[in-house]
Amino acid sequence: MNDMSEEDAFEAYEQRPLSQQAMGVSPYLSDLNPPQREAVETLDGPVLLLAGAGTGKTKALTTRLAHLIHTRRAWPSQILAVTFTNKAAREMKNRVGGLIGGAVEGMPWLGTFHSVCVKILRRHAELVELKSSFTILDTDDQIRLIKQIIDVEGIDPKRWPPRMFASMLDRWKNRAVSPGKVPPDECGFANGRGGELYRIYHERLRTLNAVDFGDLLLHVVTILQTHPDVLADYQQRFKYVLVDEYQDTNVAQYLLLRLLAAEHRNICCVGDDDQSIYGWRGAEVENILRFEKDFPDATVIRLERNYRSTPAILAAASGLIAENKSRLGKTLWTEEPDGDPVQIRGVWDADEEARQIGDDIEAAQAKGVKLSDMAVLVRASFQMRAFEERFIHLGLPYRVIGGPRFFEREEIRDAHAYLRLVKSQDDDLSFERICNKPRRGLGDKALQTLHLTARGQSISLMRAARLMLETDELRPQARKSLRGFVEAVDRWTLAAADIPHTELAEMILDESGYTEMWKNDKSPQAGSKLDNLKELVQAMGEFENLAGYLDHVSLVMELDQDSSGDRVSLMTLHAAKGLEFPLVFLPGWEEGIFPSQRSVDEKGQEGLEEERRLAYVGLTRAMESARIFFAANRQVYGRWQNAIPSRFIDELPKQHIDIVSEPGLYGAPASNMPGLSRFDATRVEEDTYYDNPGWRRARAAKARKSAPPPLLEGKAELMTTSAPDASAYAVGERIFHQKFGYGRISAIEGNKLAVDFEKAGAKRVLESFVEKT
Repeated sequence: MNDMSEEDAFEAYEQRPLSQQAMGVSPYLSDLNPPQREAVETLDGPVLLLAGAGTGKTKALTTRLAHLIHTRRAWPSQILAVTFTNKAAREMKNRVGGLIGGAVEGMPWLGTFHSVCVKILRRHAELVELKSSFTILDTDDQIRLIKQIIDVEGIDPKRWPPRMFASMLDRWKNRAVSPGKVPPDECGFANGRGGELYRIYHERLRTLNAVDFGDLLLHVVTILQTHPDVLADYQQRFKYVLVDEYQDTNVAQYLLLRLLAAEHRNICCVGDDDQSIYGWRGAEVENILRFEKDFPDATVIRLERNYRSTPAILAAASGLIAENKSRLGKTLWTEEPDGDPVQIRGVWDADEEARQIGDDIEAAQAKGVKLSDMAVLVRASFQMRAFEERFIHLGLPYRVIGGPRFFEREEIRDAHAYLRLVKSQDDDLSFERICNKPRRGLGDKALQTLHLTARGQSISLMRAARLMLETDELRPQARKSLRGFVEAVDRWTLAAADIPHTELAEMILDESGYTEMWKNDKSPQAGSKLDNLKELVQAMGEFENLAGYLDHVSLVMELDQDSSGDRVSLMTLHAAKGLEFPLVFLPGWEEGIFPSQRSVDEKGQEGLEEERRLAYVGLTRAMESARIFFAANRQVYGRWQNAIPSRFIDELPKQHIDIVSEPGLYGAPASNMPGLSRFDATRVEEDTYYDNPGWRRARAAKARKSAPPPLLEGKAELMTTSAPDASAYAVGERIFHQKFGYGRISAIEGNKLAVDFEKAGAKRVLESFVEKT
């Protein structure tokens, strides 16, 4: 490692050959467009760099950092540059080295918010009654400590789960709320003891000489607010402050930056208010919106030239995000060729959606498009299941980015363990995984006793449990809990012979308390886990019995799914931020899914605007082609439900979209949407009203040809507005329907067929949805 000082490094830099020195205009400035160059060269005073998607904001930020060092406006140690991920910090450091020849050794204050705060807190730990050797607790350690406190305080952990309190702590610390300052109306945990428990938790951490991740920021903000001498030292130290992704900062991060930049006021914040999508983890879009109020003399520079997407994609995305009221505003443009309009396709259901996207991917691959140039971006992780199944069926290699595959998720593995134990009570791995999940009072000691008994008598854990119920080796409470568990498994095993396997799964998840456990969990991930469990039950409905489903899962899990090679990317919209792909598929644009009903219910207009920003992020990931899908029907717990297309589709500028669909499917979904006459609605609807912000009564009045409405509760209700042509089918003819299978026609009425299906029973369907056999 080179130990030269900063002064020596600059001397070495300046003694390079003249051809390598900056003469006149620095060579790294010639690569910038005018707004980028303005952002780099405006070094004095506060600067807000509003950087739209794909406009080269990282290039502008790193070049500004390099320019500060190259022009000797500041030594590297006098620049605070904070970002949100270690990957972004490493990339910034590498780019700066490349721009100025790699002569500068180290940048001690370039890193994530947490890494910067760790350095400060280690130096001043005693000011918050800690030692510099403090330990940083991870999430598991934090939950364990909260459990201990709840136990000592005599609080029922089932009614007041530790994870719920951990989420409350996180929210308080994100807002820089210290113990003793919690608003009374937020102290509802454990019958109003939330604030008291926060104080106890805080004292316990101090006794252990430990901090959690939220403390890293909170303690540093506290030190700077209560010790003027320390604050003055860091204000003098940091001549320049640079912040990446400013729209994602929370209140604690905002206060930290304001305090540190107060002296020199040379703060440059880079961000995009239209891409603020992390409100669920504490981000405050208001921070970037009020920058000019915080710094009235601020220079605001807009990066609007996009280097990623076609004009059609940018126009569609810009038209959509313009519906948001809380934004600073900018207009993206590009010099790229026009490109194809955004494609919008309506399909019958989620399975057809997966089939269509799978077919489109294969078609693109046949034309030479690499799989790694294509991505499927979903709103919620439960949507991934249908695509994973389809890709596996087609043999399409894929990778899940930002999380595990559907069947590898914790909640799905837990549910499978319950089901496998019911199918085979001698399945020790399943028994061990869920016998104490949710917690039943069967701790490590009880499990150790069970293992010793099982090994000693060469029997399964379940058989050992039955023996232990008749002896006194276990404590009374543990024995009582074990008895309840064994009796529940026996009850479910008996029920498995009499009820459908989907109903069995619902029964197990409810009676075991597993669903309730996640309902009580207030972490941001809990809602997604509940959605995944619903999707699991739906997936089971596609199989004849429990054994067939579990065999299918085992085969799927055996498939090699390493992330190397040419593979389609599958991820949530949140995980896609910062990425780009030539071809992007955006499925599930339906009310309740996207925008998320949960987000709208919890946050109202604010939640809706964040959902719209998420849609904007999804569209702007596409470089050449974006394809939006919505289904006319969704299946929930095995029951068909009418699906309403997302309001976001209606907000896309019609001149920049292209409507495509399978025959007869436009009318059903489109006529449910206000203002969607351009969707060529093909049947008359009664006036309908949707109780959502901005929605009104609407009628879609074009009626050109008959079309099937969505399935409702498993039945196809048909209506027509024009005289049908003669049918091409005959009574008694055998046909195949993609959803209902094989059947024989019993009656014909125009283009409507009454069919006796071999498995689905009597149904009425349109002839356009059947095939002759």
